Amino acid sequence: MKYIEALREGERINEIFLCKHKQSAVTKNGKPYENVILQDKTGTLDAKIWEPDSQGIEEFEALDYIGVVGDVTSFQGALQLNVKRVRKVQPGEYDPKDYLPVSKRDPEEMYVEFTHYIQTVENPYLRKLLSSFFIEDAEFAAHFRAHSAAKTVHHGFVGGLLEHTLGVVGLCEAFCKQYPILNRDLLLTAAMCHDIGKMAELSAFPANDYTDEGQLLGHIVIGTEWIGDRIRQISGFPRKLGNELKHCILAHHGEFEFGSPKKPALVEAVALHFADNMDAKMETIKEVFAGVPEGNTGWLGYNRLLESNIRKTSR
Repeated sequence: MKYIEALREGERINEIFLCKHKQSAVTKNGKPYENVILQDKTGTLDAKIWEPDSQGIEEFEALDYIGVVGDVTSFQGALQLNVKRVRKVQPGEYDPKDYLPVSKRDPEEMYVEFTHYIQTVENPYLRKLLSSFFIEDAEFAAHFRAHSAAKTVHHGFVGGLLEHTLGVVGLCEAFCKQYPILNRDLLLTAAMCHDIGKMAELSAFPANDYTDEGQLLGHIVIGTEWIGDRIRQISGFPRKLGNELKHCILAHHGEFEFGSPKKPALVEAVALHFADNMDAKMETIKEVFAGVPEGNTGWLGYNRLLESNIRKTSR
């Protein structure tokens, strides 16, 4: 099997992929075609079926495993597949583990690093809260380790939520060393909990799509509710501390238009917002560059998250 990350422009391939997404479209000339997103554990690949009614194109739907024959091309600096033939494959022809995108980091090593941060939190109420989620609740911890952090934008892979959260915690730790004004215990607790609601906002793989709860409430509200529920189970948890923690979660997207119910009013909320934003943007750039052929320093087109046309740095 040749994985997506190893594909190069000019190749003709005959491989099995997971169909992540399928959508019918029409060209400017009124000719129908299919937009398809193919996936394996190394990433996704944009594909086009320009002749959807041809004899070699069998019926298939999103989340089907399909055998694809096609030519690897390049469009706006990124690889694309011109599909010639498609067949829906049967169970036994593929191993599902080959088609789930996974973190390049070892999840167990990441979780050891993550739980180490919990032991360094000095406030007993915050440490108890973190322990109740990530150490004492085995089901929650297992779900957290395996979940993604996004559908498509960044860290959209198995272990992505843990990797993103660990990245945000690491940045917050650095901020605390640089800016003593920050309450380290509050900031690190908020960083570790800021995206836990994504476990209910997004479904498990291979779908990794928005749930009904996610569409109606969103991960910020869901996560804040979970934190409030756990706080009420901890005897004597200071009300002011709980409100400050929940504020950091509610404000971590920074602006109302980006989904935050509140704008940052605490210095820890400001720091968390910048750490979250930085880790998300750096991962987005990394994932975009992963699909760019080696040596290509041309402009790659407009990126919605970065709100800019981007390219690799010249060497």
